[in-house]
Amino acid sequence: MIAVSDLQRYSLFGGLMAEQIERVIPLLTIESYPEGANIITEGDRNDRIRFIIDGKVLVLRNGTTLVELGEGDTFGEMEILDVMPAVATIRTLVPTRVAAISNRALRDIYKMDVSTFSMIIMNLARDLSRRLRHMDELACQEKK
Repeated sequence: MIAVSDLQRYSLFGGLMAEQIERVIPLLTIESYPEGANIITEGDRNDRIRFIIDGKVLVLRNGTTLVELGEGDTFGEMEILDVMPAVATIRTLVPTRVAAISNRALRDIYKMDVSTFSMIIMNLARDLSRRLRHMDELACQEKK
């Protein structure tokens, strides 16, 4: 399993106390993928947020690489929030381990401890905001 001290390094768990993280750990699943595996395939349904414990993945849309993600990065959150099929394929570059939290587990956290749930969702919103800001900056650079 994964340790509290490991999870405290990831932005998804920022601001959470050790006791809060300890209650979340049993709801996480650890998944291992070989090099070249699709963790999520564009157009498929996805019901979990994943964050990379170790390894690297590519985010691909229509076969074009958008970005490379590494340790601590999250993916799959858009499908959780908007309940739509995956907009991109996530493919491993090297053998990769991820921790996943399902939509159902998020609901369980909400029922168990609203403040923990709120902090996780706030952290998720911050991560998405950073990505959106980065995309805005790239779009502005292209216009110049």
